[in-house]
Amino acid sequence: MTKIDTLKEFGSFNLHPERVKALWFQNSTFFDPLDLLQVRYEMLRYVIVEKASKMDAAALFGVSRPTFYDAEAAFAQAGLVGLLPQQRGPKDSHKLSCDVMAFLGTYLAEDKRLPSKDLAALVLTHFNIAVHPRSIERALGKKKLYNACP
Repeated sequence: MTKIDTLKEFGSFNLHPERVKALWFQNSTFFDPLDLLQVRYEMLRYVIVEKASKMDAAALFGVSRPTFYDAEAAFAQAGLVGLLPQQRGPKDSHKLSCDVMAFLGTYLAEDKRLPSKDLAALVLTHFNIAVHPRSIERALGKKKLYNACP
């Protein structure tokens, strides 16, 4: 596995390395503009240690000022881990509450082969919640959802 593959796997691959204008990232064997974590860390270090302005640092490292402020806050809250890109969107199956899963469980007790699209239609009819059939399949595959419900 190459370094680029590893960076992509862990979400630290910089999609815009050409925007990094810091001289020490140009033709360096240590500083890598493809490594998003390193770029963001160096951007913050440039402001804190070198006393550069936040606006100048954002421009030098090819990010917007809001992105700089987001990185600064994330680093203050979580350290280096905070500089890694975070998953967007919902982090859990918020539509598939304990009530919904219990409801689905009653139908699955009668017929375990009931297709997920039929289960999604039942949830829509009974709870007025549109759930993708694949979300139901994933939730049913996670035994912890059943254990988390009273």
